[in-house]
Amino acid sequence: MTAGGTHRVPADMFRFTTGDRAPLYSAILHAFGDANERLVTALGLDDVRERLRGVGWFDALTDDDLTQALKQLREWQLLDVIQNHAENYRTAQEYERRNLQYSLTRRGEAAFAGVQHALTVLASTGALQTAVLDAIADRLAELDRLLADTGSGDRRIFSTLQELEGHLDALRGNTKQFNGELQRLLRTDGAELSTFHEVKGATVAYLQEFLTNLDQRAHAVAAAVARIEDRGPETLWRRALRGAELPPSGGADPASEWLARRRARWEGLRAWFLPADGSPARVEQLHHVARRAIVTLLQVLDRITESRRRSTGAVQDFRELARWFAAAPADDDLHRLWSTAFGLGPSRHAHLAHADPELTSATESWRDAPPVEVSALLRTSGRTERFTRTGRVRDVAELKAARAERARAERAELEAAWSLLRTQAPVRLSHFGALDHEVFERLMDLLGRALAVRPDSTGVRRAVTGDGRVEVVLRPPAAGAAPAVLRTPRGTLTGPDFVVEVHTAGAAPAGTLPAGAALEEATG
Repeated sequence: MTAGGTHRVPADMFRFTTGDRAPLYSAILHAFGDANERLVTALGLDDVRERLRGVGWFDALTDDDLTQALKQLREWQLLDVIQNHAENYRTAQEYERRNLQYSLTRRGEAAFAGVQHALTVLASTGALQTAVLDAIADRLAELDRLLADTGSGDRRIFSTLQELEGHLDALRGNTKQFNGELQRLLRTDGAELSTFHEVKGATVAYLQEFLTNLDQRAHAVAAAVARIEDRGPETLWRRALRGAELPPSGGADPASEWLARRRARWEGLRAWFLPADGSPARVEQLHHVARRAIVTLLQVLDRITESRRRSTGAVQDFRELARWFAAAPADDDLHRLWSTAFGLGPSRHAHLAHADPELTSATESWRDAPPVEVSALLRTSGRTERFTRTGRVRDVAELKAARAERARAERAELEAAWSLLRTQAPVRLSHFGALDHEVFERLMDLLGRALAVRPDSTGVRRAVTGDGRVEVVLRPPAAGAAPAVLRTPRGTLTGPDFVVEVHTAGAAPAGTLPAGAALEEATG
């Protein structure tokens, strides 16, 4: 307990719900919780694996992973482990797998119950149930009869009191949750209009049905509480305590704590229907909240309807015009309707004036005044012509000369590079030795084009440049040939010593050796 009288949640109690392995930890606790419902309190390693499949865990899981997960839950004090000395083990492996027995600690039970309750609240919806009010009144009337009958059993009083407290918890929980959903509904304005009308209209009907005879039901419960008070609730609790048959405890007497909880629950019941201090009962506050919500919902519906009610648009206008066309009695009427609907234009020329405004009086009628010239551009685009000086024509002779000179220089560089690379016979790649960087780039372009082509049956690759002027023939290097080394001002390239032949496309190089002899000379 803290100084304020509230319980502090233990550290690491809900750590299993976060992290990458949270699904496995949750599944393990779920397996233990499912086993507890079947009165199985301890599970071995194989039992845990089997229970995991029962709760929907079918992922691959090794013994080391499962043992590590159980160890982590033990460190968080959610599981406890004991050795099973009462079992007979036939092998050492069986001893290792069945000796350790895991079970939920009290903290583990609380953590699992908390997560289950949170998931239940997330999946449930609140409700205002008049049946719960009737059930509370019936249980109070039954307790009154049992107290009046001296021969009634204490166990019956205990079970009836438990049912009463369960109905009270349902009333409080459902009411709080429904009120939260109701307030969120009142703040929601982004849904479609038909959805608002459907949901909020149904909510108004639901609230009106709940308020019917609410006063009579609340008065019946308050009268029953008053009768129990007259008989003495302490007598009720003492007899219910005997009927509870609490188990013996090695610590403090559990009876005092049990009686304290019953008194607190009874005070909660009185706060709802018959407060001891004379303050308004909570059921009356619920009555006011429901009535106020009905009024607010109706106002919201009216406001949304007004805000979403748009003026007539183009679609509605054309549909109405189509109805008029369909109802026109004759063709002349159709023409007049067409002229009226589509022959009008905005008066964009009203701001124009005569060339000499002094010749026309300002009070003269437009019909009698001389016409004003209106530009056709004003009708189509809404603005008039504006005449200015003609733009200066740009002199591009110098730009064209510069571009032509640059093109000639590039062409000369390209011709020089091809002349340096053109071979009189097949040569090895290492024959080129040192090259300028620009010539080296041209050579790499040729080699790249050739290597991108599939070789023929003899292993020869052929390719031409983009302009079709230069052809390159590439043969594989000889077996055991040393790598080729090409040097440029920017670095050195080492690679296979291909046999290369560069010449003008479509023509054999002048002064070449016969093909067989040249190839034999190039390959050494």
